[in-house]
Amino acid sequence: MFKNFIEQTINGLQTGSIYALIALGYTMVYGIVKLINFAHGDILMVGAYTVFIAVSNSIPFPVALILAIVFCSVLGVVIDWFAYRPLRNAPRISALITAIGISFLLESAALIIFGATPKIIDSKSIPAFLSPNIKINLGIVNISMLTIFVIFITIVCMYILNLFIKKTKLGKATRAVSQDTGAAKLMGINVNLTIAITFAIGSGLGALGGVLYAIMYPTVEPYMGMLPGLKAFIAAVFGGIGSIPGAMIGGYVLGIIESYTKGYISSTWANPIVFGVLILILIFKPNGLFGKNLKEKV
Repeated sequence: MFKNFIEQTINGLQTGSIYALIALGYTMVYGIVKLINFAHGDILMVGAYTVFIAVSNSIPFPVALILAIVFCSVLGVVIDWFAYRPLRNAPRISALITAIGISFLLESAALIIFGATPKIIDSKSIPAFLSPNIKINLGIVNISMLTIFVIFITIVCMYILNLFIKKTKLGKATRAVSQDTGAAKLMGINVNLTIAITFAIGSGLGALGGVLYAIMYPTVEPYMGMLPGLKAFIAAVFGGIGSIPGAMIGGYVLGIIESYTKGYISSTWANPIVFGVLILILIFKPNGLFGKNLKEKV
């Protein structure tokens, strides 16, 4: 029983790592432009397709992964430039509807280009150590190298992102814009450039999450980003959307809840319970664990 508990916890940390990576994109964009970017879940689909195309053309997997991150970062900036930037001063509902439109646009484009038939990234093109069949013994449980890699790479990305936000000039500019856009402009900060970099970083992390997700569940299809994207959004809300530490913790908590539900109750109850968590959060703690308690004056 204890062994099963440890295995479910490890599975939860693996799944939670993916949710945390994707949730960072949601929370960074919301923190700086107050937009819930519902197209973010489809960015991970684009990242997975990019790797699929690259490895199908004999490009080594590490290079394909970098190409996917760069391509999705550029795509995030382009989407911001053409779709969201013209709506900076528009009501938030306009930007929200635009984000939903972009999401459908990306899914429809993938459906037209690749068809509805799921694709599979050739396992021979993936480094052997990322095979789920290669496991190391930790005493009472065996853990796959893929699981270790997913958790390790997620923690490294979060650490680097934290250093970027707190230690670099650009990171401080990002924090300034998220606090007060008008004051940031007066201080000489290029707000549009800062927002574009935020979209690039968030989309790059989303692409990384999408590729790892495609390795864990080896299919790539146009709607693959919907469910993990929604769950990552719930993770961001749980942690307090706009809070980077909150997105990380929210992702891991959600992954562990999902894993325990699958392990001790039923796989079919995993999604209802996860979405039930969202409803409970919004009812009892709408600002999340680390969210700011903002009050609007009337």
